[in-house]
Amino acid sequence: MLTNRPRRGFWCECWTEDLTEAEPPALRGSFDAYSPPQADRWIAIALRTISPALDSDASDEAWAWLYEGRIETRRALLHAKPCTVSITHADTRITWTVRPVLFLPLTHRQAAELPACAHDFKAPTSHRTKPQQPD
Repeated sequence: MLTNRPRRGFWCECWTEDLTEAEPPALRGSFDAYSPPQADRWIAIALRTISPALDSDASDEAWAWLYEGRIETRRALLHAKPCTVSITHADTRITWTVRPVLFLPLTHRQAAELPACAHDFKAPTSHRTKPQQPD
């Protein structure tokens, strides 16, 4: 969406962390939401989608948030406060974060050419926050 001024919204992320290893959490997904309902709906859809595959404790955590915690999350987001929702399945912690942001307008590139350096970009093969060590 092209606009000429910043727009308030929420930056949403999903992270996983293996609790048995000393590795940093890994980013699994992100989403730009433009309203509190859209932000908490992103988490709710993810929890409902994975809940059948979770162990019973993690499933209970997920449904507790869906039935009770979601209200507190929505209230915090309506006041532009950051939120975190976490569940632990076996040895993996899954964490969703939502924080208020200002989305800056982008320049329309329809008729413009990208600079030469743009073609040198190589997409990362991993979403880890720490660079991979060479073999």
